[in-house]
Amino acid sequence: MKSLFKSSLFIFMMIPAYFFAQTTVTGTVTEEGSNMPIPGVNVIIKDSTTGTTTDFDGNYSLDNVNQGDVLVFSYVGYLTREIAFTGQTSINVALPLDAAVLDEVVLVGYGSTTKKDLTGSVTSITTEDFNEGNIVTAENLLAGRAAGVQIITDGAPGGGANIQIRGATSLNAGSAPLIVVDGLPLQGGTADGSRSFLSTLNPNDIKSFNILKDASATAIYGNRASGGVIIIETKKGTSTLNATFDQLYNVNVLPNLIENFSASEYRNIISDRFPERLSELGEFNTDWQRAIYQQKLGSITNASVSGSIANILPARLSMNLTNQPGARKTSEFQRYTSSLALNPTFFDGNLRFDLNANYAIEENRFADAVERGSLTFDPTQPIFADGLNVGAGFFEYTNPDGTLAAANAPKNPLALLDLRNNRSNVKRLFGNLKTTVKFPWVEGLSATLNLGFDETRTRGTNELDRRSAAGVRLEIDGQETLVGSKTDYADYRRNRNLNATLNYKTGEDFTVDLTAGYDWQRFDRSGFNSGEQRDLDTDFDNFTEDDVQLLGFLGRANFGYLGKYLVTLNYRYDGTSRFSEDNRWDGFAGGSLAWNIAEEEFLKDNSTLSLLKLRLGYGETGNQAINAGTLFLNRYRFSQGTSQYIFGGETFPVAVPLVFNPDIRWEKQTEYNIGLDYGLFADRIIGSFDIFQRNTTDLIVFSQLEEGNNFSNRVDRNVGELETRGFEANVDIALVQKSDFNWNVNYNFTYLDQEIVDLDGDIFEVGGISGGTGLNIQVQQEGVWPNSFLVYNQLYDDNGNPIQGAFSDLNGDGIINADDRYVYQNPSANVIMGFQSQLNYKNLDFSFNLRANLNNYVYNNVESDLAEYRALLNNNFLGNIPTSVLNSNFESTDGNQIFSDYYVRNASFLRMDNVTLGYTFDISEKRNSKMRLSTGVQNVFVLTDYNGLDPEISGGIDNTIYPRARTYLFGIRYTY
Repeated sequence: MKSLFKSSLFIFMMIPAYFFAQTTVTGTVTEEGSNMPIPGVNVIIKDSTTGTTTDFDGNYSLDNVNQGDVLVFSYVGYLTREIAFTGQTSINVALPLDAAVLDEVVLVGYGSTTKKDLTGSVTSITTEDFNEGNIVTAENLLAGRAAGVQIITDGAPGGGANIQIRGATSLNAGSAPLIVVDGLPLQGGTADGSRSFLSTLNPNDIKSFNILKDASATAIYGNRASGGVIIIETKKGTSTLNATFDQLYNVNVLPNLIENFSASEYRNIISDRFPERLSELGEFNTDWQRAIYQQKLGSITNASVSGSIANILPARLSMNLTNQPGARKTSEFQRYTSSLALNPTFFDGNLRFDLNANYAIEENRFADAVERGSLTFDPTQPIFADGLNVGAGFFEYTNPDGTLAAANAPKNPLALLDLRNNRSNVKRLFGNLKTTVKFPWVEGLSATLNLGFDETRTRGTNELDRRSAAGVRLEIDGQETLVGSKTDYADYRRNRNLNATLNYKTGEDFTVDLTAGYDWQRFDRSGFNSGEQRDLDTDFDNFTEDDVQLLGFLGRANFGYLGKYLVTLNYRYDGTSRFSEDNRWDGFAGGSLAWNIAEEEFLKDNSTLSLLKLRLGYGETGNQAINAGTLFLNRYRFSQGTSQYIFGGETFPVAVPLVFNPDIRWEKQTEYNIGLDYGLFADRIIGSFDIFQRNTTDLIVFSQLEEGNNFSNRVDRNVGELETRGFEANVDIALVQKSDFNWNVNYNFTYLDQEIVDLDGDIFEVGGISGGTGLNIQVQQEGVWPNSFLVYNQLYDDNGNPIQGAFSDLNGDGIINADDRYVYQNPSANVIMGFQSQLNYKNLDFSFNLRANLNNYVYNNVESDLAEYRALLNNNFLGNIPTSVLNSNFESTDGNQIFSDYYVRNASFLRMDNVTLGYTFDISEKRNSKMRLSTGVQNVFVLTDYNGLDPEISGGIDNTIYPRARTYLFGIRYTY
């Protein structure tokens, strides 16, 4: 009995050791099919932080594995495997490739495809790739994210952006890409009173951007795709309940200002140069630049809920409230949006409806550009002054007798802001209803009908206080009296679209995908402008623009064999009401080939190369975006009330003929593209290269006419050719992939070269500047980059200082005149780069974005117009000037001096757009609810040699811009 007890006790004591003993497990992870080892695979114990990774040979060793643990094997590009531990000492795993990575859906024109089947140059940016930070408008999500795409944003709150894909495509007809939201092509252009045509779209509603860059991909959009196409897909309903609340707070701080003389420095200069006017100086020390700017708290609030109503109706509802004060005082932007998405399917998925409805209210207060006034106003004068008859308490110049100073006297820049109430209210309703029907009796056949609608209504008032010195001056009772100013306006825009497609797909080894379609779109606009209501001689303008209609017939054919050899052909026959019947219709063709080299037998078992695809493309697109939709017609307009004909003692309005061009027709682009997509180490490194050439012919140019040949001396007509060549590269790298530590980076590179090949021998001076009347600093001419600077070659003394009025006699005729101006540099960067980093360690995340432009030049018009000692007298009033005058010592920039290449500066820069740090708290695992706290900075720094306010200037002429503020952020996000 005693022996039995001891034996039983021994067995009982050994039971825990059996069940809880910890074992070391080893093994090898290989690729299923090829049996090649996979390095870097994450091997972790499920629901724990214990794990390891495989070495270069695919081997791993994992300690402290308990009976019943589940080992999880995961790696990017492969399906995850889970294996239960039941005492094995060795577990070898073969991971199958994740076809879903290459089968990721990419939207293209009037349809979709997968990444592996793409033949054109298309970049897809999804929510995981979006920029973070103070995202007010949709384009902020994309800046620096895609090769070939340049986005220059406005500094104003909710301001728009200049977007170009692979550089400018036209000289006059516009180069902006076509924006398509859920199948609805947007009109482009900005309604009166709105910040931008994308300012009413909530960025939080966007699921993805698909950027069609080469003409083989964009030709399906024909007449409006010359600038590329950006397809925006919004978020849809889901099968499970998800809720999100996001609150972001921000405050703006100006990172730098233009240097001008302080009050004490200014007193010294006036004492040296104008001692007789010292008595006109004040006793104050006012920094007028800082006086016009503000630091105020802004916020962005987003709330959304998605799920399935009664398990049959997937739906998503979202709301947004954005409150963004601008850096400039009185500048405000508020946006209220709501969106609804319904995506039900019926009859086993054979009938599907997609309803997207968006409603937005945009409320603005605009602030005048008073930066030049803040630079030049006397810093010894006060901001406020009591006892004046004008100015509503603000200091303003008056005559010695207290009466109002001359109308050209400098105005208090802060008073110009505070006494003006320039507000607008914008209401926009847009969306679409898409119906998709699959015909079960014909496998692979489907039809889609998409109805789109976009309506914007704007009302605005621009009123200046009657006490403002900048107001209208009327003679009342024999005395000049200020009456302020007031203008009311309204703008109504409507965009209607119908497109219908029929699609047929068939085949396995040999696949066929055919699409035929019809597209109709109409744009209407009307409105009014009251003119200056405080001036009785101003006419009221009530207008209705001619509607613009677009009509297109389209077709596309995709062929594939064994997933290796792919062909895409597309064609669109387009018409527009902008041109005469003889020039109204044209066809646009495109085609591309792709060879999935990695699918060939000689590479199929290669463990290093996971993707290798060669692409060749050609396409034609058009551009009909001219300002006048009826330029081809003989038109007349009635004269204004101040310009009438007197006959028999009575006045009659006169019908005035307008300029016309019956031969105006499309601009047409042809583009060739060669691309290579690659992936390494199971797509741990994935990227692409593209080389392209685009030629724009029949350029629409606002060119000179022979006298007596028309009813104006200039008109839009088709002249010449523009050529663009370039190279793009993009790479995504998963630097670290572990169970609790991931680090991903992206780098993109673009090189561009443009040349005006033909302009029919004409030379057009463009790029108006301040400092005189009718001055232009840029030129369009054959053999040079568009908008290149046309300048004199500045001469310098032995110490390297510029000599005022001294320039090179380039043609050697002994005379310095316009014939000595030469083409020097251009405002467009020929190298554009972007870099993004996203790091996650457990619940901590850290990200930043960098952008760089190289060899973009800027003409510093602030300096050329203001940095002269002569400007110390501003219309015979004392005025301040920039301190850069100390570098040139120019007494005056009149005459030829303002055209000097001295003012054309290299504005290359490196900018950190955003840095964000966040931490996510797991609130409830059962409900998968989380809360993330984040902080960050927008517009962190700019490294540049440019001496102006900001080196990133759209158009290349720095005549003061709305400054881009540095923004400090704090956010909280709750998800359920």
